Amino acid sequence: MRAIVLLLCVAGAATLLACPGERSTEPEAASVPPDVRADYAVFAVRCSKCHSLARPLNSGIDDDGYWKTYVAKMRRQPGSGISADDSVAILRFLHAFSLDLRRRKSQSLEAPDGSAVDPGAQGPSGRLP
Repeated sequence: MRAIVLLLCVAGAATLLACPGERSTEPEAASVPPDVRADYAVFAVRCSKCHSLARPLNSGIDDDGYWKTYVAKMRRQPGSGISADDSVAILRFLHAFSLDLRRRKSQSLEAPDGSAVDPGAQGPSGRLP
């Protein structure tokens, strides 16, 4: 009986770990623009060796300088397998991703009538009006 309870606990824990509560925004390869698909493939293979792709893609980072520093740091990690050529491809993909992220951020700051919302114009609650 004790073995069955232990087995059920292990199976339950495995199920919880396999079903993350947060949905990732990892793009499907087909949804990546054709001009950066090869770069995305390098990014997906190399970066997923150490962490989920959701980690960089959900970070909100859209600064190319930051990505350059971060990829250089990741390249130095033992076992990353990121070569100098891989870094170029990864940074090209992250640049394209960052451009799209900045575009989406600017669209989210537009009011429904198309006018820009001043991010500094927050009401007393700290939220945008």
